[in-house]
Amino acid sequence: MSEDPTLERCFKGHKDAVTCADFSPSHKQLATGSNDKNLMIWNLNPKARAFRFVGHKDIITAVHFSPSGDLVASASRDKTVRLWAPNIKGESTVFKAHTATVRSVSFSSDGQRLVTGSDDKSVKVWSVHRQKFIYSLNQHTNWVRCVRFSPDGRLVASCGDDRTVRLWDTSTHQCINTFSDYGGPATFVDFNASGTCIASSGADNTLKIWDIRTNKLIQHYQVHSAAINGFSFHPSGNYLISGSSDSTVKILDLLEGRLIYTLHGHKGPVLAVAFSRDGHLFASGGADSQVLMWKTNFDLLNYREVLSGVPGYRDRPGTSRASASTYTHAYEEQEEDEEEESPGLGVTYLLDERSGLPPAFRSTLEHIVQQLDILTQTVAVLEERLTLTEDKLKECLDNQAVILQTLHTDELHEERGAEGPAV
Repeated sequence: MSEDPTLERCFKGHKDAVTCADFSPSHKQLATGSNDKNLMIWNLNPKARAFRFVGHKDIITAVHFSPSGDLVASASRDKTVRLWAPNIKGESTVFKAHTATVRSVSFSSDGQRLVTGSDDKSVKVWSVHRQKFIYSLNQHTNWVRCVRFSPDGRLVASCGDDRTVRLWDTSTHQCINTFSDYGGPATFVDFNASGTCIASSGADNTLKIWDIRTNKLIQHYQVHSAAINGFSFHPSGNYLISGSSDSTVKILDLLEGRLIYTLHGHKGPVLAVAFSRDGHLFASGGADSQVLMWKTNFDLLNYREVLSGVPGYRDRPGTSRASASTYTHAYEEQEEDEEEESPGLGVTYLLDERSGLPPAFRSTLEHIVQQLDILTQTVAVLEERLTLTEDKLKECLDNQAVILQTLHTDELHEERGAEGPAV
């Protein structure tokens, strides 16, 4: 069972629109940039204070943590890129990256290179440790809005106001493919975790997903009523969040090919969204100067909900789910005590058929639930290597059903061995 996303925290500190966001690999910090020219590093521990870093002379357009988490790169309209140490000292180095606004900056997965995109129509690749320019990619005919390395570092994806999305080979520095099916500027691009697909969004309100092995458009969404300013893949590749000038955050289930949630937490355009590296959290930043952090919930099977089929378990604390309607209103209106119980669905029938289970079995099953919570996190990592196929999803669910059935059978054999035949 999955649950609705819940608002965890609201960070207030920026004085102007929040344009970009990224979680640290350690899941302990969140970096955001703003039109107020400041970089904020929010500590996710509620008792730790935030850091405000001052240095850019103009609007910050993009932020990205290095894979090790010891650096944060920021891009700005002041034509520079800065590398910051995300600690109390806040030391930074600055280099002039382009001859116009730098719109995007991103680390390679090995942390050795940076890629930047600019209004000067170029994509540039840099050495992180030398902080030196390596080479430039020059085929865009208008502003470059977004650039990203593929997970294996062999490709760069870029998009921009020339209404194209381009794929570049980092070894030959050649453009190897161009996608141009857009009714306006292409605003954002990124690879899924496996590197088999890219998604791109547009000022024409659309989001498209391409299989780069076949160069085919495989999914096309038009769920927003205004331009999409950014999006983020869940690490599993099964979900995607998008932020739009229509003031909403949308959550797509890519396996089922449908919209599953609309969040109305911001007053005004949503300019940035980002999943944490483990997928358990996501953040959104908006023109209202606010940074909202949400708990994902919908990506994990809720094994405690499965246990609702066990007699006596439903009355225990911590088993209720918040009403889905709660999350279609502004966060100020959310009331934590307005929760209602939802009936168990999905694989609950496996336990519903086992009425009258002995207390010892229920206790054992609760312990297994705790272990499964841990295993679920491991599965999320393994799922990064799976392609977007419903066959894989079905296989996972079938395997889980077999495991639960086997555990039940083994427990019954033990009980009968100790107590004799059941009456």
